[in-house]
Amino acid sequence: MQEKFQTKNNLTKEESYSLLLSQIDSLLNVKDKLISNLANLSAAIMQTFPKFNWVGFYLRDNNYLHLGPFQGKVACAKIEIGKGVCGTSAIKEETILVPNVYEFPGHIFCDSESKSEIVVPIIINRSVWGVLDIDSPEFNTFDETDKKYLEEIVEKLKPIIINYELFSNSEKMASAKI
Repeated sequence: MQEKFQTKNNLTKEESYSLLLSQIDSLLNVKDKLISNLANLSAAIMQTFPKFNWVGFYLRDNNYLHLGPFQGKVACAKIEIGKGVCGTSAIKEETILVPNVYEFPGHIFCDSESKSEIVVPIIINRSVWGVLDIDSPEFNTFDETDKKYLEEIVEKLKPIIINYELFSNSEKMASAKI
């Protein structure tokens, strides 16, 4: 099935986020695989904002964040919790805005063209499940408007993740030998 997704030029940042949010419910589908939903969501964000040069997910496994679906250049495959912007967001369980990556202590340079970054943690059942990471080749790209709307986007994604986790766990239980 071909997905329908619309972007418009010459919109304000808030208008672009509003248009994106109005389409997310039809873009995300609980019946699709989680990887498909994450891939389409990263693509939709990237298509909406030409100032972004990398949009993607890192998924937690124990003390590491592992590269998930993304749009952009080749990326770091694994980031330790507590390291870099992504790992710091995960350990603090809060969104981190970085206007200038050169001024962030311990920043991990996966792409030398990135100049600013925002990372939003995805918290499921009081635990960090992963992060949404977005980079820009310009300084000072991200602000409180991005934080507000990206956190809202992550909230819309959570039911898809929870459903996947429940389904995945029930399959594991059903196939376990007792």
